[in-house]
Amino acid sequence: MAGKKSPGRNGARRRSYGWRTAYLGIGANLGDRRRNIRLAMRMLNRVPGIRVVRISRLIETDPVGGPPGQPMFLNGAAKILTRLDPLRLLDALMEVERRLGRDRGREARNGPRPIDLDLLLYGSRVLRRRGLTIPHPRMHGRMFVLGPMAEIAPRAVHPLLGRTMASLAEMLAAERIAAARPAGYRIPSSCTRLSAERIAPARPAGRGRSAGRPLR
Repeated sequence: MAGKKSPGRNGARRRSYGWRTAYLGIGANLGDRRRNIRLAMRMLNRVPGIRVVRISRLIETDPVGGPPGQPMFLNGAAKILTRLDPLRLLDALMEVERRLGRDRGREARNGPRPIDLDLLLYGSRVLRRRGLTIPHPRMHGRMFVLGPMAEIAPRAVHPLLGRTMASLAEMLAAERIAAARPAGYRIPSSCTRLSAERIAPARPAGRGRSAGRPLR
């Protein structure tokens, strides 16, 4: 029946959603990382109510936190269209992770994982629930998130900070340059106008998918 609500987590009632734009952070540092990410995108694309529209280049980055000595990550971002509400979308992401071998209950915090799918943005929605905060609370301080996001969605706006992904990436890049400069060194003005291409957090890892290429 049109407009019928269905029970969700903890018995909550949810209304049906039209197609919404959402963005995901994607990463892996165990097994065949590139294959794991490719499989995750294909699996998501088969979920009713999810369409993977665009994915960024995959870049290799150092792990942030977690146990020492873990492997390097492949990271990227994906743009999707979804008819799922945020909590149902999170459930779908976690199910794909589970099917690809991730066990959140047993892994160390910030530890190695075969796949990592984070919900970064869901339209302009701001949400804070147990287990889910939108926008992702740490995305604005992570170049391995902002770099790929600035590549595929430079004009997407952070709903709390009111700045675009390209702007946030440039600001974070400038802050890192400032933090690393010798005493008395003045940052050239050109460094504060870095393009989205130049602020990628690390070197491309092999011959990845080209920027903005739709998933097939």
